Amino acid sequence: MNYIVVGCGRVGAELAYSLYRKGHKVSVIDHIATAFNNLHPDFRGRMIEGEALNKDVLHRAGIETADGLACVTNSDTLNAVVAHIARIAYHVTRIVIRNYDPAWRKFHDAFEFHTVSSSTWGAQRIEEMLDHPEMHTVYSAGNGEVEIYEFNIPNHWDGHKLGEILPSENCAPVSITHAGTANLLDSDTIIQKDDIILVSATNDGIQKLRQKLYQQPEG
Repeated sequence: MNYIVVGCGRVGAELAYSLYRKGHKVSVIDHIATAFNNLHPDFRGRMIEGEALNKDVLHRAGIETADGLACVTNSDTLNAVVAHIARIAYHVTRIVIRNYDPAWRKFHDAFEFHTVSSSTWGAQRIEEMLDHPEMHTVYSAGNGEVEIYEFNIPNHWDGHKLGEILPSENCAPVSITHAGTANLLDSDTIIQKDDIILVSATNDGIQKLRQKLYQQPEG
């Protein structure tokens, strides 16, 4: 596959080298020549110095035959505009852009691009680790709108139904691991102390689950 990475900062350099190691042809664009020093010494892709909005620069990077493009500069405006040009003018179908400033997220979403918001995602992960170490994320979809969480059943819910602790919405069971064996489950599954539960949930759903999980059962 032929990929173009716009921006050779730490994120762009890491992405470009990872794609290259998997056997893809990779072109990296940056307007600062010294930015290419961020690339791993073993990288053998193309390095194009210039402005990504320049037609000649895009052509030198192989935009006309690109299978995918990632815009990962620290300029949210540049990322969106270059991605828009790639989609409209060159019909590139696989496009991912980096959202650097969360305040610009709605602007990126308006273009309906696949967007990775590193600041928002990172802050959310750190908050969870600090405030809720007993329940951690094992998978994050999108920019954390829906995630899969893992937690252990506390003593006071031993012998109860899972449905007693699950919120009625924005939270769905995924699996239960008991005595080393994992199985699918539903709200009628009887849970035991130290069972490992995986649920998928939105932020609202997981907040309600946390609140319920550490309350004593009624009766």
